[in-house]
Amino acid sequence: MATTLERNQHEQSLISAAEALAPAIRERASEFEQARRLPQDLANAMAEAGLHKIATPIQAGGSECHPITQIEIIETIARADGSAGWNLMIGVEVQGFAAAAFPPEAAKTYFGNPNTIVAGALNPVGRAREVAGGLQVNGVWPMASGCQNADLFWGQCLITEDNAADKTKENDKVKRYPDGSPILREVLIPMQQMEILGNWHANGLRGSGSHDVEANELFVADEKITAVNQQYPQVDSTLFRFPTYSRLAYNKAAVATGIARAAIDYFTILATSKKPRSSKNLLSARHDAQLAIAEAEAALRSGRAFMIEAVNDMWDLIAAGNSAGPEPRALVLLSCINAVQAACDAVDRLYAAGGTNTVYAHSALGRCHRDVHIVPQHVTVSPQWKVATGRMFLGLASDVPVL
Repeated sequence: MATTLERNQHEQSLISAAEALAPAIRERASEFEQARRLPQDLANAMAEAGLHKIATPIQAGGSECHPITQIEIIETIARADGSAGWNLMIGVEVQGFAAAAFPPEAAKTYFGNPNTIVAGALNPVGRAREVAGGLQVNGVWPMASGCQNADLFWGQCLITEDNAADKTKENDKVKRYPDGSPILREVLIPMQQMEILGNWHANGLRGSGSHDVEANELFVADEKITAVNQQYPQVDSTLFRFPTYSRLAYNKAAVATGIARAAIDYFTILATSKKPRSSKNLLSARHDAQLAIAEAEAALRSGRAFMIEAVNDMWDLIAAGNSAGPEPRALVLLSCINAVQAACDAVDRLYAAGGTNTVYAHSALGRCHRDVHIVPQHVTVSPQWKVATGRMFLGLASDVPVL
């Protein structure tokens, strides 16, 4: 799934590192599903290979890779296993955003260790009240993917009044700016201080360890607090001038396209080795199997190509010193939504053509089917935003946050 992008030697070495790790990840995929988490040794191996740093600022010890390199690395791991790809994607994303939210020296201190893994959630479900020297934090953050493998947690909080000690949403009083918007802060917490609730029982991406995590009256010092809605990013480079929601979208789409490529791999193996019941011929000899893989290839390749084109175009625009206006933002979002839908369509066709073998829990193709359909449930690539992109193409106002 290579592109024509000209990469530097370091970025190419990172892609090669991901490819080298893929066989071990693929071999242990069923282990992830049963344990509902990624084994620590494989999480560490990805971190040690530099994969968690591909979107982290250079000044914080990261690689700050081109978005297409990020996409290809995430695809490579997701092709080996969807849950592993999702875990890596979230780790890349959270560490990249968090490191850019701190001043450079602080970012280097917190994220400079090459093996650091970060989990997090940029949804303001935490509650924090101001105390001397920092914040007192409470809250439960849902779906903190990879939390069991992480060293740090970066979570967003609503700031509440000093007398609002109750952490429940019903009994707190949120502090607001003069325009009425809530005051938000993000807190960086050592993962061992968080409680992992162990409640990730999902239909797909079962091995991602996306458990809820909880903080109970944790003190977080001022130097470990960020304010992304006021001062972000604290890095000036092409990657960090890229619109936030565009980065969130292409990361998610990469997981889906990687899973769909794996489904094609598994279907090819199945079709060239299985004889359907009451047939003397292999599945590969059947018209419906041939049509399914042809349509899957067409869907995946065309959806992915649109995404690569839109992301590349936005990069070139920003690298030339321009800002990404409404149309480039809409194109990137639409292309990523479309890539996810194309990936789901490709897997659906192969799953249907695969016969009864795909329905069993141990089926690799069945796992791809379960995993890929979780991706469009994420708000950043939800089909609901298609209408908003259409409005922008017609010159109409769009007030949705993703654009």
